[in-house]
Amino acid sequence: MIRINLLPARKVKRAADPSSKALVFGVAALVGVALIIALGVDGPRRSHLRELDATNKKLSLEIADKTRALAGYKEMSALVDLRDARLASIKRLMTAQVVPANVLHELGEILTPGHPPTMTEAMTGLTGKSGDPNKQYQDDWDASHVWLSSFIDDGGAFKLEGGAQTEADVTQLSKRLAASAYFMEVNPAGGEKVADAQSGLTYYKFTITGKLAY
Repeated sequence: MIRINLLPARKVKRAADPSSKALVFGVAALVGVALIIALGVDGPRRSHLRELDATNKKLSLEIADKTRALAGYKEMSALVDLRDARLASIKRLMTAQVVPANVLHELGEILTPGHPPTMTEAMTGLTGKSGDPNKQYQDDWDASHVWLSSFIDDGGAFKLEGGAQTEADVTQLSKRLAASAYFMEVNPAGGEKVADAQSGLTYYKFTITGKLAY
């Protein structure tokens, strides 16, 4: 006799795969390590970077304040150097011979950048832009290119000696002397290129003659 079983068959439960459990534990371990790194390493590093950024901003502000406070320092320092060079040149002349104070003062003015010579109204017109080209001088000439070594006053006739970087510097000095109310009949009496005995550098040694207006 044939028997038919109409009851549902029981499914056999499969045992869990050991490899899947290991994978889950591995992922969990990686997540834990990542959290530890984020909290223990990256967090303090980010905090340190924020502190550095704040310090840099503070230093930038301090530097900007000090830069504003030192504005014009280089220009002032350059003017002090020019003043010292001018005084040294005048002192050399004073130790060499007695020269009227007003003439020394005028020489100092002529050797100071941006200071025009003392001129009469007529001479001011001649040295202006629409004046005599032979009497005009360059306003932006750098007088530090010239230095004086001697000034001789012989009864109103003077002889000025010194050195310059170029012959053009001697021309500019001569034009300023000629424009000054303190000097007359200014004449560049000659010059030559010479080499300094110590440095070996070449410069233009010159002589200027004329008369003093006193």
